[in-house]
Amino acid sequence: MRKYDFSKVRAVFWTALVAGFLLGGMGMTNTADAAFKVGAKKCQECHAEEAKVWQGTKHFKSFKTVHKDKRAKKIVKSIGDKRMKKSKTCNLCHYSGVQKKEGGKVKVASGPSCESCHGAASEWISVHNDYGKGVKRDQESASSKAERFKKSEAAGMIRPEKLFDVASNCVTCHGLANPNLDPNHAAVMLDNGHPLKPGWEFVEYSQGSVRHRFYPRFGGANQETTDAEKSQMYIIGQAAALVSATKAASNSDHPKYKAAQQERIATATAALDLIKGDVPEAGKLLSDPSVENGRALWEAIKGKDLTGAVGSKLPSSYK
Repeated sequence: MRKYDFSKVRAVFWTALVAGFLLGGMGMTNTADAAFKVGAKKCQECHAEEAKVWQGTKHFKSFKTVHKDKRAKKIVKSIGDKRMKKSKTCNLCHYSGVQKKEGGKVKVASGPSCESCHGAASEWISVHNDYGKGVKRDQESASSKAERFKKSEAAGMIRPEKLFDVASNCVTCHGLANPNLDPNHAAVMLDNGHPLKPGWEFVEYSQGSVRHRFYPRFGGANQETTDAEKSQMYIIGQAAALVSATKAASNSDHPKYKAAQQERIATATAALDLIKGDVPEAGKLLSDPSVENGRALWEAIKGKDLTGAVGSKLPSSYK
């Protein structure tokens, strides 16, 4: 499944808006490579409140601004392209390209959006919107909803509850480590001023304008996370960064690029060291930084309060 603004090297959460990017980019989804993005307008038909939050973020606003940055023009030229919105390299992270059908023309429609976090929707949107014959959204039974969610995931949807996958979307772009990014392009982009913030941290960049929590279990629209929840997010964000940076570090010998990825690895390692005595899955991830072990760590810490171990690492303000 294919499936960020220089002002944007900052990010998403949870539904984030998350994500990413994207699993398609990360190779973590489990549907065919033919899956494509259908566009945020489709999602807004049911998720109007979420769309309002997204429209206040840098992800949304960057669509009209990022290509005007002097650095952007220099970087685009350095990789042999003329326009940022038409650059396949830039489109990996900075834009959402929409198609009407498989193999159809891709139209750049927005900055990072719904499908950046939840995966290209062509394979799962019809399943996700199927409440049952003659059944309206507010009439759906709990069992039907659970089954619909299960089928949506099987079709490639990245649900907010799959926090490691959501965080992985964020860190691939915010670490200049999208798997589909040509390492040579990454090196040239860095040499021409493209940002790479190795200290980018999931909680800090996801709990400001991007915060995305709407359902009853959150206690109301777009509610803030608790410190306990932030502690989980901090660890899983570092876990995702470890997996992403470990792979990226082996893809390029460019000194600046490699140093940034090694810094990401060191920061993540220090974070996971804080909990590995109580959470064996953290030790396993450190030994083998894989997607599977990252997901296992999320399942192990989900619902736990880790503030005793990582509370001092949580940010006091957000982007």
